Amino acid sequence: MESLSLNKKIFSGILWSSIQLVINKVFAFAIKILLAKLLFPEQFGLVGMATVFISLVQVFNDLGIGSALIQKKEETLNEKHYYTAFCTGVIWSVIVYVLIYFAVAPLAAIFFNEPMLRQIIPVLGLGILSGPINLIHKVRLTKLMNFKKLAYIDNVSTIFSGVLALTLAYFGAGVWALVFNSVASFLVAMPLYFRASSWIPKLIWDKAAFKEIFGFGLFTTGTNFMNFLLLNIDYLLIGKLLSAAALGKYTFAFVLTDTFRNQLTTMINKVMYPVYSQKQFDLMALRRYYHKVVILNGAFVYPIMIFFIVLGEPFILSFFGQKWAGAVLPMKILALSVMINMLVSSHAILIRGLGQPETEMRMQLIKLVLYVPTISLGIYWYGMVGAAWAYVINKVLEVVIAQFYLKRLINITLLDLLRTIKPILIASAASYCITILLFKSGLHYLLCAIALGAIYSGLIWLFMGEKLTSQFRGFRSNQEKKTAVSSFK
Repeated sequence: MESLSLNKKIFSGILWSSIQLVINKVFAFAIKILLAKLLFPEQFGLVGMATVFISLVQVFNDLGIGSALIQKKEETLNEKHYYTAFCTGVIWSVIVYVLIYFAVAPLAAIFFNEPMLRQIIPVLGLGILSGPINLIHKVRLTKLMNFKKLAYIDNVSTIFSGVLALTLAYFGAGVWALVFNSVASFLVAMPLYFRASSWIPKLIWDKAAFKEIFGFGLFTTGTNFMNFLLLNIDYLLIGKLLSAAALGKYTFAFVLTDTFRNQLTTMINKVMYPVYSQKQFDLMALRRYYHKVVILNGAFVYPIMIFFIVLGEPFILSFFGQKWAGAVLPMKILALSVMINMLVSSHAILIRGLGQPETEMRMQLIKLVLYVPTISLGIYWYGMVGAAWAYVINKVLEVVIAQFYLKRLINITLLDLLRTIKPILIASAASYCITILLFKSGLHYLLCAIALGAIYSGLIWLFMGEKLTSQFRGFRSNQEKKTAVSSFK
């Protein structure tokens, strides 16, 4: 019965998270298209510079509290844990925002030699204040696996902030359109979270509860700091060594490729983290779930990355204009890095779900030590293109490191993963070759894109259709059994 209920929750979670992702990404992508037409690369670059410093502060703002609360079994938690987490987060966020206003903003302006950052960063930092207020509500909804409400809140806030950004850009607000696009979503989500979770905070702080939560959260915070450096060192160096316009183009290439991959894996991780935590002592179940996650991630991401590699140039030039031409080559290289990363997608959240945040942090530290010199030399010698190739090297190293720990912890080998995604690799290779031939023969790139999607989908169905149908029938059977048992009761 427990397995049937969990399968139902996983399916429901992925369904609603998928709806959230589709609405979010389609709408956000449309907003990016329109903003890119209205604004300029240097304006995107300014916000990218500010975001680097804000992201660094956000690493320490959460203190790993959210992950700690989700990972712990529900029977080991009580209301004191939630009240303590809320009070700690709010007090800490106020301290952090004061540092942003008086220290981080001036330092960022000096580092990048961009005085405008003194004004931009304090406004972007408003999200720091709302983060802890929304956090506990998100945690409670996640532990209940109520992803329908989470999807609704996320979509409403995304749509509102996107419309606001377009309005501001149309009336000439320039860089501030991008700034308020980020800030508005946090503020709109706040009352929606309160309404959805029905949880009312109280000013209660318990020392024992704090120690229990912070003990786990400390390692998670360390991991998040490593992640920040891995994800932002290229932005930092490009902004410092090149220019705001170069950073804007690189950021745009990153948004089209790795950010899409990150959004998809984040969506699935949000569903699977509580599942991995519940099943942390059932290694067979963990292996089964992880293989399914790798298939799901790869099946969606590979054809999109092939589109960017083969048809990315005409797409960017026709939709965004010549001013974004410098983003084409980095985008193609970054798309390759995403495809490599899919071999071990979502491995970190699996290790965290096993209750080993220290192992996750150790992995990130190893990657950081290897990546920093690579990205630094790449940017110094070859600029944006060097940064993109360094990112490819980083993803190859990540596969090697992740594979070592996956074999050690749950006995999954690289060969196992390659066998798992073999149909995806074959479908990707075939659609890649045929799309290139069609495009070189003079077919319009949009028709080539349609052909790519049709060929890929057809091959995936040919290789995996029976398996997918069987899984769907299995889910329906589980639901029918669940209904029958409920009726009997």
